[in-house]
This record gives sequence, structure tokens and C-alpha cells, in this order.
Amino acid sequence: MFLLRRPSARDIDCFLDASRDLPLSYGSPGIVADRSPLFRFDEQAVVLGHGRDDYQLACAALRTWKQFDIGWAKAFPERPGIEVGTVVAVMVRHLGFWSLNGCRVLYHVDSADDSRLGFAYGTLTNHAESGEELFEVFLDSTADVVYRIRAVSRPRAALVRLGQPFARLLQARFRRDSAAAMRRAVFTNR
Repeated sequence: MFLLRRPSARDIDCFLDASRDLPLSYGSPGIVADRSPLFRFDEQAVVLGHGRDDYQLACAALRTWKQFDIGWAKAFPERPGIEVGTVVAVMVRHLGFWSLNGCRVLYHVDSADDSRLGFAYGTLTNHAESGEELFEVFLDSTADVVYRIRAVSRPRAALVRLGQPFARLLQARFRRDSAAAMRRAVFTNR
């Protein structure tokens, strides 16, 4: 949904209510792992810190959606949960207009030794793009704490198809700004 003004709290609540029963805008969940040739694959990984304490801080940040503390994009409701089935509205400020985009948390990734935590959401039929995004933090083999985003997407709305180069720039900007937000979340809580 594209808007000429910032959506009000009531607008966002109505959007979330209307999104709850919508289907995914693509086939079965898990496409971020498949890297389908029908979707564009993007990935960014950054080191957030080192050791178990920093890992726990990164997990807490991910559970509370700190990766969206970037100013020009925001997830609603405020600090949604990461439980499977949680519906989220992602609000984005573009060049002079706004958009609301519906997503649903689909699955988690974790490890038996508590060295990986993540979740993926998929786009709903009221999202400008079609695809899936995985957010995860993990301890690598050197005990570095890594934040990684993996995403597959393709334009769904006509405006996004027409402005695909700009949409790709926004996606790259989101990955970069999201990584910076996660770094801040870990460093400010040490």
C-alpha cells in the first residue's frame, strides 16, 4: 500500500487487521534457502562482536527487532514477537511517499548448542515485493558474533516493477542500515 502521507497509528492497526488472514505472495515457505532463479538473492553478513556475552546481546536485539531501528523503515506493531504466525507491517519512507507492507513470521533457525538464532518472514499479498527474508545471529568457528540477512525477492507491485533500480537501492540500504542498527544494539548494551 503506497501513501502520500505517513500512515497514522489507526491506519497501521487497520492494515495489520486486514493482513492477518492474507496468504503469502509466493508459494511455499523456505524459498530463501532454495535461491530460486525466479527471485533475486541478496545476503549481507557483519561481525557484531566476539564471544558468548556479545552473542546473547545480539540474540536479545534480534528478538526485539532492533534490526529495524533505522529511522526510515519500521516494523509494527512496536517490537513484534518472533513467534511463527506473527503478522508485521513494515512501514517504509521513500522519496516523498510512504508504504505499508505485510509480512508473516514463518519459521525459526537455531542450533542444539545455542550458537544460532534467527527467524524468517514472508511477504503477504499486500506487500510491494514478493519474497522471504531471514534474519539471524550466530557464533562462527572463531567465536565471532555474526549478523546475517538473506533475502529473495522480486517486484510484485507495478510501481516497484517500474522503479526496480530504486527498489534495489532501498533493499541494499536496508541491509546496510540494519547491520549498523544491530551493531549499535550490541555495543550500547555491553
